[in-house]
Amino acid sequence: MDKFLLLFRMDITEEAQPTPAQMEIYMQQWESWISGIAKEDRLAGGNHLSNEGTVLRRNDVVQDGPYRADKESIAGYIIIKAMNFEEAVNIAKGCPILLGEGTSVEVRKIASR
Repeated sequence: MDKFLLLFRMDITEEAQPTPAQMEIYMQQWESWISGIAKEDRLAGGNHLSNEGTVLRRNDVVQDGPYRADKESIAGYIIIKAMNFEEAVNIAKGCPILLGEGTSVEVRKIASR
């Protein structure tokens, strides 16, 4: 099996944050989805990322805050095991983050050495 990186993007600005009640529902959906992947022995790692960050660019350019495009930033990631790219995409399609506005999941194969 190959390994694939699933990058979760969402609006991490303060005004886009869910209410505590919404967050509880989202976390239940997330835990259910992740548990299903783990039960199939397809989960190889991952984590949420903090809203803090710094972007370094050439010529000593330093930008405070994580990289964002159209208010979207990487909020977390997991590494999964799948037989091929199509199977990895199918697993990613079940991600509950896709139920939100302005969210996305990027699937990337992790290159073997």
